[in-house]
Amino acid sequence: MAAASQTLAEIFADVATETGMSRPAGQCFSAIWRAAQAPCADDLVAGLGLSRSNISTALKELRAWGLISIARTPGDRKEYFTAPADPWEVMRLLLAARQRQVIAPLLDRLLMAEARVEDARIAALHAVMSKMAQAVTALTTLDAAAFAKQIAAQAADGETPRKKKKKHKGA
Repeated sequence: MAAASQTLAEIFADVATETGMSRPAGQCFSAIWRAAQAPCADDLVAGLGLSRSNISTALKELRAWGLISIARTPGDRKEYFTAPADPWEVMRLLLAARQRQVIAPLLDRLLMAEARVEDARIAALHAVMSKMAQAVTALTTLDAAAFAKQIAAQAADGETPRKKKKKHKGA
């Protein structure tokens, strides 16, 4: 594996573990994302040096996250895998998956807790989490270009203007 591919595979493996996926899923995603032609599972086994069962599990995981798709070739029984080329689309898909897997279940738990226990703090936390979930959902329903534009605008809003340094005159 070339140095750039190896570095990217390590980065994606780290991103995967930080977002709740397995390292093999991150490595597979990296290989699929960088591939000139859609690889099949056998190509991933050969290229990554992972076992067939690790590859199969990672591919199922990536499909559940919505990060890869299956492509078929007429006359070929193998499944080939593709990933969105646009990094903004990849980030949008990761955010959408985290919304489904983390934020939505937390909201459900807060709602149940709110129903069982009358506590203003639980109700307030539920209200805040609901607003956050609405904002995340609004972001994840955008196309990649609109998502990028929205993130850039939010990042620009959060920037603090730099103060110009005053020049001191020598005595």
